[in-house]
Amino acid sequence: SHPPLCPPGIKCGGVLSAPSGNFSSPNFPGPYPYETECTWLIVVAEGSSILLSFSHFELEYHATCAYDYLQVYNGAARDQGNLLGTFCGHSPPPPFSSAWHVMAIVFRSDRHVAKRGFAAAYQKGSGEGWQWWSIHPSVLPHHPHHLCLPADACGGQLTGLSGEITSPRYPESYPNEAECRWSIGGAGGPLTLVFTDFQVEGGQGCTFDYVALFDGPTAAAPRLGRYCGSARPPRTVSSAPHLLILFKSDFNIGGRGFKAHFYSAGKCQEVFTAIKGNLSSPRYPNFYPNNLKCQWSIRLPLRYRVKVFFLDMELEGRSSLTGGCDYDHLAAFDGGAENGSLLGRWCGQESLAPITSHSNQLLLVLHTDRNTAKRGFSIAYVGVVPMNVSCTRTEFHIQIPVQSLAQLERNRIYLGTPSCAAQVVGGNFKIHTRFDTCSTESQKRNNTSVIVSTLYIDFSVGNQEDIHQYEVQCEPKRKEASVTLIAGPDPSRLSQAENLVVAQQRDRGAMDAREIKSQDTSDIVFISICILAGLLMVIAVVGLVLL
Repeated sequence: SHPPLCPPGIKCGGVLSAPSGNFSSPNFPGPYPYETECTWLIVVAEGSSILLSFSHFELEYHATCAYDYLQVYNGAARDQGNLLGTFCGHSPPPPFSSAWHVMAIVFRSDRHVAKRGFAAAYQKGSGEGWQWWSIHPSVLPHHPHHLCLPADACGGQLTGLSGEITSPRYPESYPNEAECRWSIGGAGGPLTLVFTDFQVEGGQGCTFDYVALFDGPTAAAPRLGRYCGSARPPRTVSSAPHLLILFKSDFNIGGRGFKAHFYSAGKCQEVFTAIKGNLSSPRYPNFYPNNLKCQWSIRLPLRYRVKVFFLDMELEGRSSLTGGCDYDHLAAFDGGAENGSLLGRWCGQESLAPITSHSNQLLLVLHTDRNTAKRGFSIAYVGVVPMNVSCTRTEFHIQIPVQSLAQLERNRIYLGTPSCAAQVVGGNFKIHTRFDTCSTESQKRNNTSVIVSTLYIDFSVGNQEDIHQYEVQCEPKRKEASVTLIAGPDPSRLSQAENLVVAQQRDRGAMDAREIKSQDTSDIVFISICILAGLLMVIAVVGLVLL
């Protein structure tokens, strides 16, 4: 028999605020209706997580779940950065735990093929006190703005790339005799935990109230640290894809508690030492996760500098109130730490000019907040080789320390053509050449005559071509020389997004060409008329002379 069509006003979805509960697709265990969309919002006390499991699951199958599907989200916002997974077919989703005190579940069916649907259950830890929790009207447009929720629930199994945890009742004083265990795992890589606030009863050896961290899913794993007092614990990185956080309080004296966020390290914490490389935001070109702090440190040999090329960027936009990058943003710092000189801070969708560090180290930091994720970014960097370029009225003088290019033979460094290769003199590669050799050419720039050539440094290995190019320039009258890195990033590594931009520019170019062609046609007609008028005038003059 065919399942019923979804009648107007069918009841499905809603807000679930009890400590535990069950929900299922419409008509379960019968076939669900066609063309249905339901959203369940589970809301529990701040500081606790929601454990979600499925006892039955049977939806129409499709390889990418394009027909009927169920989606599970961290938080209330249906935001790609919060998405924990999309599911269909007969394989039930794994058990989930939210990283916040809110979780959203969305079920959608199309107009063909209906199955039995699903049945799910959720729960959270039990607690003693109660508190009123206010929810923004935009989240719950058809429900009361206040829900009475247990206040002391805490702990749980946390999955996903990132999330946040707080002590019970945070930022109010935590309860006495609490014991909370957060087991984080399932992201597939080492985990980083960062405390943003910390105030727990202190004491010798942290024997009263404390937070303990374990390098694994249980307290049997090696202990990474035990903390109390008001000093924030250091940033902690697990060696395994699991981390256990244990919080205990005794019978008296409390504190504000703590707030911390975690994220899967993976491609979110990397150090680059190669002369050139590529990096991108987590999941690029798909939406990056929320609540991240990622750091990419580029560390090159002494005297090198780092030049960064932005291939593609789309982050959450600027604040409408301040006009600044207050939400998701990427920042670059000169040196290896965030207290270095700020080279730039970016957000939104911008086309950015390259930046160059002043030292041999550069730090890139990506911050994302709780909602509104975008495609992210793709970046290429190249090490700027240390060199000294000078000139006379007739010659270029180029000098590069051998130790900066220790792995290269002298014939890998040449000006203009391979026949103008460097010589090794003392501890330097040197090129001394006259302007009338080595493919140099004279140009006019800003109404000034300059001599220009290209310096090639060939880092190629085997069949992998890797040639860096520097433009060397001399103004002979002033005997002033300069050098600029003009090529480095491998064009084949450009992002799909940038290729789309190039395609759009090409399309605009074609339109411009059509306009130019149209303009050229008009010009030809105008010139033809002028020539015809001239001929008629000549004939008239000749006629008058003959008369």
